[in-house]
Amino acid sequence: MFEGRNLIGGKWRAARAGATFPQQNPARLSETTGRFADSGRADIDDAIVAAEAAYPHWRALSPQARKTFMDSALQATIARRNEIAATITRENGKTLRESSSEVESAIKEMDYQIGEGLRLCGQTVPVETEGTLAWSMRVPLGPVGIITPWNFPFNVPGRKCTPALMAGNTVVLKPASLTPRTGLLFAEILADAGLPKGVINCVTGGGRQVGNAIIEDKRIKAISFTGSTAVGRSIQAAAAKNLIPTQLELGGKNPAIVMPDADIDTAVAEIMKAAFACSGQWCTSTSRVIVLDEIAEAVTDRLVAEVGKISVGDGEAASSDMGPLCGEAQKTDVLSYIAKGKAEGARLRAGGQALSGEQFDDGCFVEPTLFDQVTPDMAIAREEIFGPVLVIITVHSFDEAVDVANDIAYGLSSSIFTRDLSAALTFMERTEVGLAHVNLMSALKEPQLPFGGVKDSGAGPPEAGSTGIEFFSEHKVCYVRYR
Repeated sequence: MFEGRNLIGGKWRAARAGATFPQQNPARLSETTGRFADSGRADIDDAIVAAEAAYPHWRALSPQARKTFMDSALQATIARRNEIAATITRENGKTLRESSSEVESAIKEMDYQIGEGLRLCGQTVPVETEGTLAWSMRVPLGPVGIITPWNFPFNVPGRKCTPALMAGNTVVLKPASLTPRTGLLFAEILADAGLPKGVINCVTGGGRQVGNAIIEDKRIKAISFTGSTAVGRSIQAAAAKNLIPTQLELGGKNPAIVMPDADIDTAVAEIMKAAFACSGQWCTSTSRVIVLDEIAEAVTDRLVAEVGKISVGDGEAASSDMGPLCGEAQKTDVLSYIAKGKAEGARLRAGGQALSGEQFDDGCFVEPTLFDQVTPDMAIAREEIFGPVLVIITVHSFDEAVDVANDIAYGLSSSIFTRDLSAALTFMERTEVGLAHVNLMSALKEPQLPFGGVKDSGAGPPEAGSTGIEFFSEHKVCYVRYR
């Protein structure tokens, strides 16, 4: 059985207390994929000490020198892409096709952010004081804490750690407890690329012990977190006590509006991808379809038919279109929302059950589920389910559709499907999200543009694009009087 240890100061170490925790394959809960260090505050202290010690040397390197190390890590990721994808599937449950797509996305994210490290430029400006040269520059922060989620256990570390390191910071990484091996594999690739000891540290364990120890430590100069809104709020409150900046990528309840003039084939295909890929466990998954009443029946019938075609099974099987949910707690939560939807009076049109039978009983499988006759006040229309549950809300006008889309706490991503340029651009103006799409799925993102939400979906500078590395640096302005 695999024994996962922490990476601290360039060495692989067991937790100081010797405690471990198991990780189960969500497709076969009887299969323990490994045991991992169940760390505590003493382990985090060791990691922060190592990150502090490594910081002066790493900061002093030129961006080009840091790029050499990170390029080696990128090439190793490319060479090991199949191994990484297989590890993701065993821990997370998503299909191998989806895991491979995640690794390819991570490669693109890392490649872009390595380049951003060479473009972290300041500016020179004329000043009133005679005989004086003035300029601004961006400088690193110090040791930073990065806390990553289980739904994208390799891509998100790549998106966060790469700009942090390229900016000259050292890192204490805490991967999600549901996917610890993937996080350790990411750290291993960086360590094997020759990064100096202590530049990258990775500590596994529970959020309350490990996460809180990182967040509450004054030696940590920034926190980047992806996860639930509730946890994000607590992180921001704790970090604020030490004036530690936070970058929070949080939950979503993402709408797709379908207008009467839409290309229905395109709309249905894009909605299906965004709703049921990775078992609906993307923060950018489409979870609400808002459709005008004159085409509601046609769109609903098409979605019912497409949901019925999804083949659910072990993510390692080539025949599977959708794998299990990532753990028993997630399965319980999703089933509770399905029960709540039925109780609220929504009409179940597809799915709605835990899958049973020889190939399902040992795993966390839930049928892809579709409700219609959903009203905007229902819990299944307002709260993040984070599973393969799609709801259909019927409205009477474009204005009502936009109002319903906006009338929730979240604001991560949205889509509209229409051929009407005026409707498309008006939607882009009015939609209250960080990522807006026309005739594209709500989950689409590219690494060269910022990624983050508004309202309860995010706080702090967005990830990716140029803002990703800006978060991990701060302004310094210099004045030099030369005559």
